[in-house]
Amino acid sequence: MELQTAAQCLEALGSQHRLGIYRLLVQSGPAGLCVGDIKERLKMAPSTLSHHIAKLTNHGLISQQRDSRKLICCCNFGRMNELLSFLNENCCGIQGDCCDE
Repeated sequence: MELQTAAQCLEALGSQHRLGIYRLLVQSGPAGLCVGDIKERLKMAPSTLSHHIAKLTNHGLISQQRDSRKLICCCNFGRMNELLSFLNENCCGIQGDCCDE
């Protein structure tokens, strides 16, 4: 992952609402959740939720798919793992064994 892409993903997660949505979708696993369930669980107005979902989708952190009349949101676990790997890349490269603490 490139630095700019990582920064954009972290910026997208830099809102308590978006981070809450993202964590809920991570917890829901590959099946994801429909937008209505996210709205109910997080007590968020539909327009606000739509705005935050769009931001997460635009940066590839989540995906959406239609199931009849429902819109299902799912965590993009591949992107999540890329971001985590980027953050851990060269961990303790300068100081040595700091990760053992």
